Amino acid sequence: MWRHGPTAEARRMSRTRFRAAVAAALALPLLTACAAGASPPPPPPSGATPAEARPLQADDVDAWLDGFVPAALDREGVPGATVAVVSGEKVLTTRGFGWADRDERIPVDPEQTLFRVGSVSKVFTATAVMQLVEQGDVDLDADVAEYVDVEVERPVSLRQLLSHTGGFEESVKGLIRGPDETVDLEEVLTTDPPEQVYEPGTTPAYSNYGNALAGLVVQEVSGMPFEQYVSERVLQPAGMTSSSFAQPLEPALADRLAKGYPGATGPASAFEVVGTPPAGALTSSAPDMAAFMLAHLGQGADLLEPGALEQMHAPALDESTLGGLAAGQRMTLGFFDRSRNGRRALEHGGDTTVFHADLELWPDDGVGVFVAMNGSGREALSTARLRDGLLDAFADRYLPGPDRSTPTTDEDSPDRAAALAGTYETSRTIRSNFLALAFATGQTTIEDHGQGRVVLSPEPTTGEPTEYEEVEPWLWREVGGSRTLAARVEDGQVEAVGLDNAFALLPVGASRQASVVLPVVGGSVLVLVLAVVTWLIAGPVRWLRKAPRPGRRGRTVRVLTRVGVGSAVLALAGWVLVVSQVMALGAPPSATTIRIVQVLQLLGLLAVVPATAWLVAGVRDRAGLLRVVGAAAVVLALGG
Repeated sequence: MWRHGPTAEARRMSRTRFRAAVAAALALPLLTACAAGASPPPPPPSGATPAEARPLQADDVDAWLDGFVPAALDREGVPGATVAVVSGEKVLTTRGFGWADRDERIPVDPEQTLFRVGSVSKVFTATAVMQLVEQGDVDLDADVAEYVDVEVERPVSLRQLLSHTGGFEESVKGLIRGPDETVDLEEVLTTDPPEQVYEPGTTPAYSNYGNALAGLVVQEVSGMPFEQYVSERVLQPAGMTSSSFAQPLEPALADRLAKGYPGATGPASAFEVVGTPPAGALTSSAPDMAAFMLAHLGQGADLLEPGALEQMHAPALDESTLGGLAAGQRMTLGFFDRSRNGRRALEHGGDTTVFHADLELWPDDGVGVFVAMNGSGREALSTARLRDGLLDAFADRYLPGPDRSTPTTDEDSPDRAAALAGTYETSRTIRSNFLALAFATGQTTIEDHGQGRVVLSPEPTTGEPTEYEEVEPWLWREVGGSRTLAARVEDGQVEAVGLDNAFALLPVGASRQASVVLPVVGGSVLVLVLAVVTWLIAGPVRWLRKAPRPGRRGRTVRVLTRVGVGSAVLALAGWVLVVSQVMALGAPPSATTIRIVQVLQLLGLLAVVPATAWLVAGVRDRAGLLRVVGAAAVVLALGG
């Protein structure tokens, strides 16, 4: 679910999937700094003559997959995968590789083995919404408050929800739950919804909540549970008899589900219950996903009329709301634009914590590819490299084409590149609660490399520095690739940079840059911890040296300061535990736990008053340079 999912951003943040340890979050700026110092690999020449297309035939595809997939699985430490390829009116091939159960050495059966597909589920939710649009039951541009009783701050439409422009901040609470938990969709979406931090329709910000809210509209308008509607109106008509949104799976399907592995070694994870089912709960097989792809290519089941398919596959928003961001890649009503080699391509990826999938369609060529894996591999980006590598290599082999854009030679290109340079944060972020600091660590820099070229360090979807060249004013394309950067500019200032359809990079002011914030936070923590350690050993040292105890004068101020500093240190430890638990995507910490940590933090903040009084007393009494400097450091640390 993270990648479109988890990582743009991770994707984006992962192809962003978040890792459970807050230490990793705090270390991210260091990794960013290292990436910033590296040079991007030399790109292939722009506009290079494409290789001749290989015949898209089953025997050639099977041989190519045999040469690509097993080696990639072994390299990335992923136990198993399944692949489906469709072309024209038929399923070209369905393949299984590796292990469905690594421990029992049960191989993946392409016809029988099931995989969770994460955020690929969102395309099914969008398809269900478009059926209701087609029937006249809902209006894409009406306020969803007309259909569901959910309180959000600003009116938001289905069009905006399906294109990830509902304006919602990120929400990770209860995203993945334990195997015995149940999910009430209406309760999940109406209890403490995420804040809308952007004006709807203006700023792409990937949102599981937003897509799930569209699923709730399907549930309320159809009068049947979301899972039932999709089963009866989408899965069954498409002939997808091995697919389900049920959590847990029906007994007939449960035994066919591949085991999911969080790493290259170790045991399998338990069944993951997705907290927002429309956004990521689907379980499916390669043949079923092939049937769904054919339906969207207009060659299979009639899930939607041709006009509705065309509407769903077209960009959802234009420059009237997106401004300059509309010049770049844009979301359709459910799909990402992955066009490359001069060919239109639509895609959606997905991730749970242990399953990873991707579906890509080339509508004008009548071709589709689906891939799913049952493990996260050796590194955070292992599965992203595997699936992106497979899809890119497939496109270059069977659907090649020239680069459709040439660099701009405008004399103002260097000035625009210089204006774009700076520090940015992703729009997929948290601003309203304690997780904001952890998200603030994932910043990206854009560097001006001259001649109208810029470098992202790191590129959020790959973790590597990536060079872009300007192809139109305020539009840059990845050198040797297909991703774009499109800037929205107001009064000569860059307001936002569109990246990878459902994400934007937003300028970060100097005072909020990680290079400023993290040293301040780190320094404050160090001072407070040293203060506690010093006070703990002060008594024994005094006893050993037979030094007199401090007088009673100022004792209250000293005690209050120490209680406050101790509380601040405990609050820090508490937030680390809370953030780690939340980022693990499991059951959220209890409200009582969070409240205790908040009280400790408040005591630490209030301790600024007695700490300042202690500092003033030290200066007045000429207590010595070491004590005065220490007291001043404590005041600054408590305030920092």
